[in-house]
Amino acid sequence: MEEQLRVGVVGGTGSEGRGLAARLALTGLRVTIGSRDPARAVSVARELGERLPAASIGGVSNENAIAASNVVILAVPFVHAGPMVEAHLELFMPGALVIDVTVPVVFDAGKPRFVEPPEGSAAEHLRSRLPDRVALACAFKTLPARLLEHVETPLDCDDFVCGDSLESRDRVSAIVRRIPGLRPVDAGPLESARVVERMTLLAISINKRYKRHGARFQVLGL
Repeated sequence: MEEQLRVGVVGGTGSEGRGLAARLALTGLRVTIGSRDPARAVSVARELGERLPAASIGGVSNENAIAASNVVILAVPFVHAGPMVEAHLELFMPGALVIDVTVPVVFDAGKPRFVEPPEGSAAEHLRSRLPDRVALACAFKTLPARLLEHVETPLDCDDFVCGDSLESRDRVSAIVRRIPGLRPVDAGPLESARVVERMTLLAISINKRYKRHGARFQVLGL
């Protein structure tokens, strides 16, 4: 029997977290939004539920979201992701899949800048901190957060997936594939995140230059 997926979106009250929670819940997945402020998580989950009555979304603390989920999406800002993981190591389920969507981009006077972690990427930074009993994969890194929230707008693009094993990439690809209009592209091992995360910076820069919010990527020839 296929394992029932229970998705926890840590940092799910932000724009990207809300968008991912909504789109995944609309595919029939059971989704829980986590936040440092549980009341805020409950409020956002209620708002999404009222807007999307077909979606099943709950709200709890980040700690409870991690402990109750076999798929954990890290949607917190990159600067907080490492400390958050280290503070809750014992809560991750054995065999859980952690999906990293973080990107180490900062804004200086409104201009985006990539800050390379010592490990080479946000994904490798987190892998060095997560327990061995969980798998780590990357997805959703190049999707505009504002676009994700507008669930009525088709994504019609590709999503670059990388991970610490072929199994982790397959698992996250199956989740990506559930979202209409989104095609997973296997980008290989975690080291590929060094390129993918810089592509996020490129997308941000293109959006700013053309005064758009939805620039994203599509791979032709596959």
